[in-house]
Amino acid sequence: MDLTARQLMDRLVAFPTVSRDSNLELVDFVQEYLADFGIDSTIVPNDDGNKAALYAHVGPAVDGGVVLSGHTDVVPVDGQAWDTDPFVVTEKDGRLYGRGTCDMKGFDALALWAMGQAAQRGVKRPLQIALSYDEEVGCTGAPPMIDHMVSHGLPRADTVIVGEPSMMKIVTSHKGAVGFRIHVRGFEVHSSLAPTGVSAIMMGARLIDWANQVNAENAAAAPSELAAQFFPPYTTLHVGTIAGGTANNITAKDCRFVLDFRLVPGEDIAMWETRLHAKIAEIEADMRAVRPETFITAEKFFHVPSLVPEQDGSAENLVRRLTGENASSVVSYGTEAGQFQDHGYSAVICGPGDIAQAHQPNEYVGVAQFQQGEAFMARLVDLLAE
Repeated sequence: MDLTARQLMDRLVAFPTVSRDSNLELVDFVQEYLADFGIDSTIVPNDDGNKAALYAHVGPAVDGGVVLSGHTDVVPVDGQAWDTDPFVVTEKDGRLYGRGTCDMKGFDALALWAMGQAAQRGVKRPLQIALSYDEEVGCTGAPPMIDHMVSHGLPRADTVIVGEPSMMKIVTSHKGAVGFRIHVRGFEVHSSLAPTGVSAIMMGARLIDWANQVNAENAAAAPSELAAQFFPPYTTLHVGTIAGGTANNITAKDCRFVLDFRLVPGEDIAMWETRLHAKIAEIEADMRAVRPETFITAEKFFHVPSLVPEQDGSAENLVRRLTGENASSVVSYGTEAGQFQDHGYSAVICGPGDIAQAHQPNEYVGVAQFQQGEAFMARLVDLLAE
């Protein structure tokens, strides 16, 4: 089954691997495709067994290779107005439309194609592929995959290229992220007797207002040299969903929301966790002064470390050689690049497509961008074969 890069993208996009659903059919296809080239792959399932990551190696069993890293999940299409079937790649006016064409099954297809080319050509330095799950919900599928790669005898690569859409430009740094599930437990009374109860919603609002205050403080502070390259040039706090309460005339017993931080590189995540828990303790003390059984919990459910610029990093040097680019840039979104870097790999981001198209209705990658990515992979295989 020797498919072109475009045919591979068609096949991958056809799997509706929205993060809430399984990706196992896609993983099975990838494993079978690689096996046709004599490439063995390793499956790393999640705890529930309904999703899995995959990694594979082609070339000599030596250290010093290159990892092509991508994710298999996509965001939902629910409620979006698409002009075409989102799970069928449709070419029109120099664009390839479909969910994941940009973010990031286009790159996944190119990486798979490169693995097949490397197997057919023969390479003197190894090429590896690493495909994770649940990137879109906090990069939670990559860490166990990377742990498995490190601990199960896979020859140690020294370079990781994460193919998030960057218009094939070199990205050397991105923000980190950490998310907390907040649960405020109040005490229900009739709202006419509000001082004798504790409204979980109103106490939660105090924590959300604190987040607003911190954002204002961070925006007013002078950014570091590295932070100044980002937009916005500071760490941000955000609440995107909230739920709670049972009736208008009852103080809310429960309030739940997710609070996330987007951290500029160089800032200590532990410091932010300490500040969060200190604020929670302050609010909780006021709640318990009224009703001692009330509380606030903060469950950390994802952590994406920032990608820090490297001095003379092998990944940046390699991608510069392959693209001819001298400039580099930073992005505010997070990727598994920081997670690979935390495991001792040199990592950069470079992939086809514009991040502005990611998650949008009528998501697309330009044909020229995809072709540029294919040429990049061909040069990479040539280099590893020298």
